[in-house]
Amino acid sequence: MEIIQISTEPKTKVPLAIEDCLSVGLLALLSLITLANVLTRYFTNTSFAWTEEISIFLMMVLALVAGSAAAARNNHIQIDYLCSRVGPGPRRFLAVFSALAVVAMFVLMVWLGGQLAWDEFRFEETSPGLGLPKWIYTVWLPILSLAIALRAFGVAWRAWRAPTDSTNNSKEAV
Repeated sequence: MEIIQISTEPKTKVPLAIEDCLSVGLLALLSLITLANVLTRYFTNTSFAWTEEISIFLMMVLALVAGSAAAARNNHIQIDYLCSRVGPGPRRFLAVFSALAVVAMFVLMVWLGGQLAWDEFRFEETSPGLGLPKWIYTVWLPILSLAIALRAFGVAWRAWRAPTDSTNNSKEAV
């Protein structure tokens, strides 16, 4: 007897292992920095001044990298009230429409985040904790937002190309 395993991982051009490995690495680094700060505070009653600034940056990058993986897997929070009540054709339209709405929102984030990073570069703003140029942190917002937009476009593309009769409300179809 042979057991057949069905993968629920979407077929993407860029492997999802990139986002998964980055997420694990970022979370490990964030944990180590936070642990070092807690231990330093506990034993010396002082803290590292730089840990909060770096931790906030790592949390932002982690959220966007993990958001990119979630977008590619179509695992974002979804309200499927309407999709569960329509046929396969309208369901496919709704899947494509919702993925393109995500693309539009993150393309807007690319534009606005790029303007913010450019302004911080142009006006030479520095961070309060380490005195580093703020654009070094902010430039990752448009870059990672573009990654999410591209992953969501891939979801829209797969939903568009899926046969109408097999497009359903499950995560595997889109």
